[in-house]
Amino acid sequence: MTRVDGPWLSDVEAQEVCALLTDAGHEAWFVGGCVRNALLGAPVTDLDISTDARPERVMALAKAAGMRAVPTGIDHGTVTLIHCGQPFEITTFRRDVETDGRHAVVAFAETLEEDARRRDFTMNALYADATGAVRDPVAGLGDLAQRRFRFIGDAEARIREDYLRILRFFRFFAWYGTELDAEGLAACAAHGDGLATLSAERVTAEMVKLLSAPDPAPAVGALEQAGLLSRVLLGASAKLLGPSIHLDPVAEIDAMARLAALGGDATGLRLSKAEARCLATYRDMMEGTEPAGALGHAFGSETALRGLALRAAALERSLEPGDLRAAETGAAAEFPVKAADLPADLEGPAIGQALTELKTAWIASDFTATKAELLARL
Repeated sequence: MTRVDGPWLSDVEAQEVCALLTDAGHEAWFVGGCVRNALLGAPVTDLDISTDARPERVMALAKAAGMRAVPTGIDHGTVTLIHCGQPFEITTFRRDVETDGRHAVVAFAETLEEDARRRDFTMNALYADATGAVRDPVAGLGDLAQRRFRFIGDAEARIREDYLRILRFFRFFAWYGTELDAEGLAACAAHGDGLATLSAERVTAEMVKLLSAPDPAPAVGALEQAGLLSRVLLGASAKLLGPSIHLDPVAEIDAMARLAALGGDATGLRLSKAEARCLATYRDMMEGTEPAGALGHAFGSETALRGLALRAAALERSLEPGDLRAAETGAAAEFPVKAADLPADLEGPAIGQALTELKTAWIASDFTATKAELLARL
């Protein structure tokens, strides 16, 4: 029997939550990402537990044990238990009764097998008990071994249940896959119209997660070849994504820089104000001509270098050898002139204009001009 191992299995709180259910005669199975990632050796962030206990029963058991229970999705069978400050999402076995591509009406199921059949991908329908013993009701272990994301059952039926699964197919492939399932890819391409029925918030969240993968270029390329990229980002192209990622010298991933590489009209996405500003900054740097030092001083070295990598990719060249040094120099440099240093006869808008002119000259000097040299220009 396949077994899974990981720090979360020896976590006292996780074991106590499982025991809360099993001691009362119910099943308790870790499911989904925590099992998949542990088997892949990837980090585990969330612990989801499936059970045959109904939500009201879960809440009653938690109350009796002194645990806090929050009905976060009780209509769909989900209760979040807070134990020693750690959240555990407990969901009753369920099956879909009716779907419209965005929402599902669910009914509680009696068995783990029924619960597995309503999930999206075989790799996401792996279960493990509190000892780490794995249950594989839909043959997900073989797909996991080959890093192949495959829909459970009929791919088109799974997509019609929730069209967001189209984007999830490519997102999971970007994070964990090496092989795109041909049937799944064809089904995604055939049902691309369904993406228009999804909320902008859901589409945006999936695209940001996809672009946050270590190397999303192959997945985004497949998304484009399937005719789907332009459906979520009109006019976008995957051409510059791979080169810009290759040229980016910053270790930390920035999804907005990768979104900038795709181009296209991002107004249909629901970005936060900070994300929208970041995207606009990268696009301006990508199309501009400002030197590395100026960009480093204005935006910091990491943002500047990402912008320069985007520009280099667009121009089909490498980063200039001195860009890293110049961006870091600019980021660390402190403009030596303040408003109080200016002549007393300057007033109002003239002060701002003078400071702007002097800063331009200071940047042009590679940040070497002194206060006295700059003020002498006045």
